[in-house]
Amino acid sequence: MTAHDVVAVVRRRLKTRRVGHAGTLDPLAAGVLPVAVGSFTRLLPYLEGGKTYRAEIAFGRSTTTGDAAGETIAMAAAEIEADALLAVLARFRGTITQRPPAYSAIHVDGRRAYELARAGVAVEVPSRQIEVARLELLGLAKAARTDAEPGPRALLEVDCSAGTYIRSLAEDIGRALGVPAHLAFLLRTRAGAFDLAEAFLLEEPWEFADVDRVLAHLPRLDIGADLAADLRLGRAIPAPGLSGRARAMHGSDIVALGAVSGERFWPKTVLPREP
Repeated sequence: MTAHDVVAVVRRRLKTRRVGHAGTLDPLAAGVLPVAVGSFTRLLPYLEGGKTYRAEIAFGRSTTTGDAAGETIAMAAAEIEADALLAVLARFRGTITQRPPAYSAIHVDGRRAYELARAGVAVEVPSRQIEVARLELLGLAKAARTDAEPGPRALLEVDCSAGTYIRSLAEDIGRALGVPAHLAFLLRTRAGAFDLAEAFLLEEPWEFADVDRVLAHLPRLDIGADLAADLRLGRAIPAPGLSGRARAMHGSDIVALGAVSGERFWPKTVLPREP
């Protein structure tokens, strides 16, 4: 399912149009997709951005899309030794430059890159800096799986910043080893504060996450009813000892998100009063 498909299911079940998601998954990927409903869609830009993935790279074949769904571009014999792979992985940790794939949802000249690519337009998406905090080799299978997948496969676990494309990472790792490669499998096991262990299948009963825990990466400013009313009118309030982005809470209710400057909290996003 695409993220749009998931949003459509939630809209139908909860009978509301105000549904949003944080972090699109590729059509062939699975895993954690945070979804917000009603006024809480305003919180989506403030969620923690880090992601964790379980990814399998297939060596010996490259594709147009960078994953198993694409058409074959090149095939070559590939023999990968663990020591060589580990040495290459070390080059992709930390802050690196990555070029997202042409088949991606990034806007290029006002259109989605994948729309242009499917129309036969040569697309070059601008490079960007990403952060790969952890890149571990979990296993290396050297036996060929099928004639169409003649090379070895590596299972990796990746902690990375938002905006990282694991398809591009797979291709770049193969390029560094001198062989074509593509992403054969992808599972997102964490998206910010949301973990796979607490995720629900769409057909299961749902429970909403605790907002205070979801926003725990932002400093908390506890306020009373009077200051909450000021924030809902767009007024700045005192915030001694805080700096940068923060959240203002009245008990367990989120009132506003914004930034602290000069020891004053300036609201940017205000939520309505809880009923």
